[in-house]
Amino acid sequence: MIKNILHKTIFWLKNARLYSAPMTILSWLVIFVYSLKVGGNIVAGLIALVGICLVHLSTNLIDDYIDYKTLQKDYEYLRTGQATTKDLKNVISIFILLAAICGGILFFISGKAVVFLAVIALTIALCYPYLSSNGLGEFAVIIAYGPLMFEGVYYVMTKHFSFDVLILSLICVMFVNTVLYTHMLMDYDGDKNANKTTLCLKLGSKQKALNLLLIFYAFSYILLIPFAIKTNNYLYFITYITIPLVFDLYRMLKMYNQDRTSIPTIRFWHNPLENWDKIKNTYNAPFYLRFFFARNISIYFMLLTCIAIIFGDKN
Repeated sequence: MIKNILHKTIFWLKNARLYSAPMTILSWLVIFVYSLKVGGNIVAGLIALVGICLVHLSTNLIDDYIDYKTLQKDYEYLRTGQATTKDLKNVISIFILLAAICGGILFFISGKAVVFLAVIALTIALCYPYLSSNGLGEFAVIIAYGPLMFEGVYYVMTKHFSFDVLILSLICVMFVNTVLYTHMLMDYDGDKNANKTTLCLKLGSKQKALNLLLIFYAFSYILLIPFAIKTNNYLYFITYITIPLVFDLYRMLKMYNQDRTSIPTIRFWHNPLENWDKIKNTYNAPFYLRFFFARNISIYFMLLTCIAIIFGDKN
C-alpha cells in the first residue's frame, strides 16, 4: 500500500516537471533569507515554500491538461495510458487542495492578507495556459514569481509589505522570466507552425525576440543600482559577474536561430547539465544545452543575491 502510494507520488511529481522546482525554490530562498535578516518567522516561510511549490507543480499539470485537450499536444504518460485525463484532473485538485491547506495555516499564523494573496496565485495558476497561448505567459510569470511571491513570503514571515521587497522582486524575477523566454524563443518555429501566439512571435522575427532577452536582463542589472544604494548594500554588485554569461547565452541562442543543430563548445560555466551524457547525442541536445545554461545563469544570480543579503549591510 505504502509502496504503491510512493510510486504514484513519484510518477506524478515527475510528470509535473519537478526538475523545474529549483528555480521556484531559489526565488523563494532570496526573499526567505531577506526576511530572516529582519526577524521573519522561519516556520511561516517554510510553509509558504511548500504552498508555492504545490501551486507551481499544479500549474504545470494544468498546462498539460489544456494542451492535451485543445492542442492535441503529445504527453507520453497520457498517450500510453499510464494515466487518464480524469486522473490528471484529480491530481491537480489534490495539489491545489494541499496548497490551500498551507494557505489556511498561514492565515492563522500571519493574517487575513494571505487570503488575498492566495486568490491571486490561484487565478494565475488556472489562467496561465490561456495567458501563455496568447502571448502573456511572461506577464503571468513576472507577477507570480516577482511581487506576488516576494511580497507574499515577506508578509507571512513579517506581517508587513515592503517597497524594497517589491524592487528586489522585480530585479530577481527577470532571471526567472528569461528561463521561460529562452524556451519560447527556441520554440519559435514550432509555435508558429502550431498557430500558437507567444510574445516571441508577436515581435515578428527571431532576432527581435532575441534582442528582447537582453532587455529583460538589462532591466535587472540597471534596477539593481538604485536598490543597492537605497539599502546601503553594495555587495549586490557581485551579481554583475553573471553579465558575461548573459552575452554567452545570447551568442549561443543566435547560433541556434541560424542552425538548430549547432552545439557550441561546452565550458565549465555552462554546468550543471543533467544527464548530458545521455542527451548530448540526441536531436534535443542543442535545445537542452541552452535551456540548462539559461536556468544556470538564474541560479548563479539568485545564489549571489543571497550571499549579498547575508553578508552585506542593510539599513
